[in-house]
Amino acid sequence: MRASLAALAISACLVAQSGTVLAQSITVVDDDQRSVTLQGPARRIVSLAPSLTELLFAAGAGNRVVGVSEYSDFPPQAQGIPIVGRFDLLDMEAIVGFNPDLIVAWRSGNPRAAVQRLIDLGFNVYVAEPTTLDSIPEHIEKFATLAGTQATGMAASAYFREQLGVLQSKHQDSEKVSVFYQVWNDPLISVGGQELINDIITLCGGSNIFGDLGLAPKISEEAVLQRDPQAIIASGMDIARPEWLDDWRRWPQLQAVANGHLFFIPPDFVQRHSLRVLSGALQMCAHLDTVRAHP
Repeated sequence: MRASLAALAISACLVAQSGTVLAQSITVVDDDQRSVTLQGPARRIVSLAPSLTELLFAAGAGNRVVGVSEYSDFPPQAQGIPIVGRFDLLDMEAIVGFNPDLIVAWRSGNPRAAVQRLIDLGFNVYVAEPTTLDSIPEHIEKFATLAGTQATGMAASAYFREQLGVLQSKHQDSEKVSVFYQVWNDPLISVGGQELINDIITLCGGSNIFGDLGLAPKISEEAVLQRDPQAIIASGMDIARPEWLDDWRRWPQLQAVANGHLFFIPPDFVQRHSLRVLSGALQMCAHLDTVRAHP
């Protein structure tokens, strides 16, 4: 395990003066740089974002999750867990009613005031902000530590890192392909350089044409035309290819349109920080390989 995961510090057993073991505490550092300490492995966990729910299951802690946010639909076992609100609108009464010994919150997605209120009430709140490919295995390892499911969590994180390494080795010397990734059509939204999808594009030997911009930038058709990508890849909001992807055919001067390089990847495979990103990365790399084979 890398040195950066030294934050997964597990304290030694506390021993009273008589020599009796009192408790075994577990401490990790969250993405707010707060130490979160449990007096034993978490048994009742509330997850406040779908991606965090997936990470908890990957860490082997799925059977400890007693409450989830809306749209926590993967793995299938998560669909039967009671919902405690949307990621952006929490049902505080329901959360408190579950008396969780661990709450996993999403820093940029959950209401900060509500998360702080849970902390003030004395709950153990781990605040997560997974933003990169590397952050996925790191959070799996931390959740596994908090739940006492290290064997499962460490195996999952090792597999994830191994598969990323395979893709990186395969594409590190590949010819660059310029990519416009379209998250939504109205308003027209892409991805910037500090986002998960940008990491996936880079992993596959691509170059995000809006990588110089910030988080989820709103852009114009004129900007896309000016930067003239070789591939346009869209997600949308569903498992089906969005109809608006074909709107780009109005601009045959674009390289991506002229060569028929308009692609789709299901959003949950590239927009959720979970193990399913591996599927999204495989699809992304396959699309860019298609561009290289048929420029």
